[in-house]
Amino acid sequence: MRRVVFNQKGGVGKSSITCNLAAISAARGKRTLVVDLDPQGNSTHYLLGKPASELKDTVADLLEQTVAFTVFNRRPDEFVHASPFKNLFVMPSSPELDFLERKLEAKHKIYKLREALKKLGESFDAIYIDTAPALNFYTRSALIAAQRCLIPFDCDDFSRQALYNILNEIRDLQEDHNEDLVVEGIVANQFQPRASLPKQLVRELIEEGLPVLPVRLSSSVKMKESHQSRQPLIHMAPKHPLTRQYEDLFRVLHGENVELEPLTD
Repeated sequence: MRRVVFNQKGGVGKSSITCNLAAISAARGKRTLVVDLDPQGNSTHYLLGKPASELKDTVADLLEQTVAFTVFNRRPDEFVHASPFKNLFVMPSSPELDFLERKLEAKHKIYKLREALKKLGESFDAIYIDTAPALNFYTRSALIAAQRCLIPFDCDDFSRQALYNILNEIRDLQEDHNEDLVVEGIVANQFQPRASLPKQLVRELIEEGLPVLPVRLSSSVKMKESHQSRQPLIHMAPKHPLTRQYEDLFRVLHGENVELEPLTD
């Protein structure tokens, strides 16, 4: 399964959600790949422990060969790096993505990522794609390449307005480029259960018929500690409540039964 985690708004937890779901997948014995399409390289640094600027054989190198004059292109798996965690692999980002974007757009290479990930799907059980906070060439490529889309939602009114725009953009892309893409759900992130506004916003989105997932990820300093230690929560703090929430989210996405607390006043 190829999943993209996408939101045009920054600071909503795309990289944290991508990496922690992927880490749970890998811990369950599935060969799992994270593709980092954000030039900032947060997922790359989180899982590989090195800044993207220090790495070779990146997703930028994979895409650059599609516009270069080369006789033989390297295989997609040659741009995959093993992480320190069993079964978890990364196709790292690169600052060069910013400079490469115009070339790729000019050469109409919007489907090349999908071709590469379909090939990689033969050797990986799950692929998670992290994206930049923008609707650009790379995020469109990711949405075209993916089968499922998760949308992180930061519980405030600005995020709500942005959410409607995101869903409209995805709908247009589904019609024109990827009719198989499914919005798997909206993930309420950094949720504060004791505050009334987050609960009100989530309840209203549900009443509107939007696909809000039943698991809400709490705000916790433990996530920042996880980033600093370069360890996903399942490895750094397996018994922490936020880790259990991520595990519940993973189970929901895979159709497993989960006992969840109701959204109360």
